Amino acid sequence: MTRIRALALGLLAAPLALGLAACGSGSSSDGPTASATAVAKVAPPTGEQWSDVISKTPEGGYRMGNPNAPIKLIEYGALSCSHCAKLADDGFATLRNTYIDSGRVSYELRYFMLNAFDIPAALLATCGSTETVIPLSEQFWAWQPNMFQNIQAAGDAKLKELQNMPPPQQIPAVAQLSGMTDFFAARGISKAQAQTCLADTAKAKALSDMTEQATKQYNVEGTPTFILNGSSIGSMEWGELETKLQEAGAR
Repeated sequence: MTRIRALALGLLAAPLALGLAACGSGSSSDGPTASATAVAKVAPPTGEQWSDVISKTPEGGYRMGNPNAPIKLIEYGALSCSHCAKLADDGFATLRNTYIDSGRVSYELRYFMLNAFDIPAALLATCGSTETVIPLSEQFWAWQPNMFQNIQAAGDAKLKELQNMPPPQQIPAVAQLSGMTDFFAARGISKAQAQTCLADTAKAKALSDMTEQATKQYNVEGTPTFILNGSSIGSMEWGELETKLQEAGAR
């Protein structure tokens, strides 16, 4: 087992009881029955686009778009997941501009803790205003390869040192070593603000609990996993996901 993998498996595992899952394109299910007719577009509030409307949901996710959209899409995503990053690169602009801005589709991002790198990443992505969470997550996915390069470049000795730290020190140490702190600082999350957010153990526990709930409620085993109008449609790439949205009436 590599030192990076060992750190990912071990960091905060005991206090947060993190369940580990796979990042990958798993099987998909049929989900909701296809709509026979197209859903009508819904005009946004005056002077806005629907993609400007972002709110936190009671379930702990972040929703972009018309809160009353007839087609509701939820993504369980992990900021460390390369398949999530690919999907964001392949399809998020189209999802936002074509589907969310039409008022027919809302998109909710719920963080899923694949491994311990996701804890500091999610704490920092949600450290600013609600409106910035989804845009920052999309930017993080584009930057994600740099995180793994930084961790790899640190070497085994440094990673072993992180493993031996008390859990409250590990989260900010991983954020610093991986370059996350600098990434978010360049996007408006000051290092002082980041320190406060990274020390929020209650929020870290809430992220772990949301992961556990996703596993129980929707049998989420990997990321990205999509819930369409309340039914799991599994894990898929953008082309298949777009087809599912169109079948649901977004056409």
